[in-house]
Amino acid sequence: MYTMLLIEDERWVRTAIKRTVERTGLPFTITGELENGLAALDWLKNNPVDLILADIRMPVMDGLTFIQQLRLDNRDQSIIIISGHDDFSYVQQCLRAGVFDYLLKPVEIDEMKACLEKWVKYQISRQKSDSEVFHKDPAEMSAVEKVIELIKSQLPGDITLTEAAAAVHLNPSYLSQLFKQRMNQTFVEYVLQLRMNEAERLLTHTSLRISEIAERLGYTDVAYFSSTFKRLKGVSPSEFRKACLTD
Repeated sequence: MYTMLLIEDERWVRTAIKRTVERTGLPFTITGELENGLAALDWLKNNPVDLILADIRMPVMDGLTFIQQLRLDNRDQSIIIISGHDDFSYVQQCLRAGVFDYLLKPVEIDEMKACLEKWVKYQISRQKSDSEVFHKDPAEMSAVEKVIELIKSQLPGDITLTEAAAAVHLNPSYLSQLFKQRMNQTFVEYVLQLRMNEAERLLTHTSLRISEIAERLGYTDVAYFSSTFKRLKGVSPSEFRKACLTD
């Protein structure tokens, strides 16, 4: 079963799209429904999905801004735009941003089914290609090892998927797939884990203030750093340090 996130500001439209997806009879389930791109970015931090269905015009954060931010965050989920605007400039911008397809409202069942079937075939083809690479091309496997070394050498700073891909001369999307297969976690998850491990070390072995540790790790927002640390480690930075001092 493939998982999907639906981003659409009108509830009745979300209901209609959800029913259309269900009526295709394909193995898809919508696990999240949100009203704008900003809420979706926050939701995706803890809820990975295979495919995203998104509107273009939404309050707070529109579809195009959402796509751009998603790519800046090194997230590689496939995106299908569902819009009521048959505007070539929108289509062009979406294609440039790397969306999988662009559908016009109201989406008929046959159209949705054809689009989702095309996406499934694409996923199967991509997985087969990646599997062949991992079994037949040691050079590609060593590329992941080089990226891991590069990530560790950049700590306590940050490195993007695009920068890592350029260092090993691979397409960012392709590197993302290879990395997940080899490490059983995404590039972003791996980098975040190492940064929080470094935060643990600094909290344990230095007297740096939490704001200074956050800044050293590249976080300008201390609250965001603390919430990220707590999400991965189960306690806040101050709680972690207090526990270390009492041990």
